[in-house]
Amino acid sequence: MPHEVPGLSIEADGYRLADLHAPDEAGSAESLHFRILDAEGEAVTAFDETHERPLHLIVVRSDGAQFRHVHPELEHDGHWSIPWEWEAAGTYRLFADFRPTGHSETLTLTTTASTNGLVAPSDAPAPGSRVAEAGPFTVELAGDLAAGAEAELEFTVRRDGRPVTTIEPYLGAAGHLVMLRAGDLGYLHAHPLDEAETAGASGLGPDIRFAATPPTAGAYLLYVDFKVDGQVHTAAFAVDAALAAAGPDAHGDGDDGEHADGH
Repeated sequence: MPHEVPGLSIEADGYRLADLHAPDEAGSAESLHFRILDAEGEAVTAFDETHERPLHLIVVRSDGAQFRHVHPELEHDGHWSIPWEWEAAGTYRLFADFRPTGHSETLTLTTTASTNGLVAPSDAPAPGSRVAEAGPFTVELAGDLAAGAEAELEFTVRRDGRPVTTIEPYLGAAGHLVMLRAGDLGYLHAHPLDEAETAGASGLGPDIRFAATPPTAGAYLLYVDFKVDGQVHTAAFAVDAALAAAGPDAHGDGDDGEHADGH
């Protein structure tokens, strides 16, 4: 049975992503807006900040291309709104990541939007990619994923071959990582390992580190955001998570038959 991950449903814990409006045509500049409704169907207007924002909106085309991580504004009537223009036609997944005030956990709700118009060539990361370009920067990924096991992922940022040590804090850490399971675009939370070091920091890098636990083997899309000279850049990767290593009991010599849960 596939492991459940966040970001596969339009509702969770009594909350629902509703009333989505987005442009119908690529290249049409309008607005994108939606609401988060509670179990009574009322718009939620009180949110706690996570990673320095009350809500994170992640948008990606179904093929892994056209990734965006943005922060809409909350209006008085409960609508989240942001100016929007699709750069290319296609079917897109939208993820709203937030924590309602009084709720103990962060929720990730998802929906889809389709737009017509020019079909642009895919800029999705190539399978097995370990080096990515992000504007004038080259980013190299180190670390391996295995199903059910926590992994440390390290992204090294260089410009013109030289390590970048002027990375600025972004969303309370040296960077922000979004992980999507390629098969169903399930949304995984990755945890920055450099949060404590960013307080009052004037220059970070060249390494940005995260901890992540893929629930299943297979392909994952990784999008790491980092900030230099006041501008946020995104590097994209596509890597495989290996099958979990067999424990001693897989060979019949375990004592109690229990399995590690990867946490």
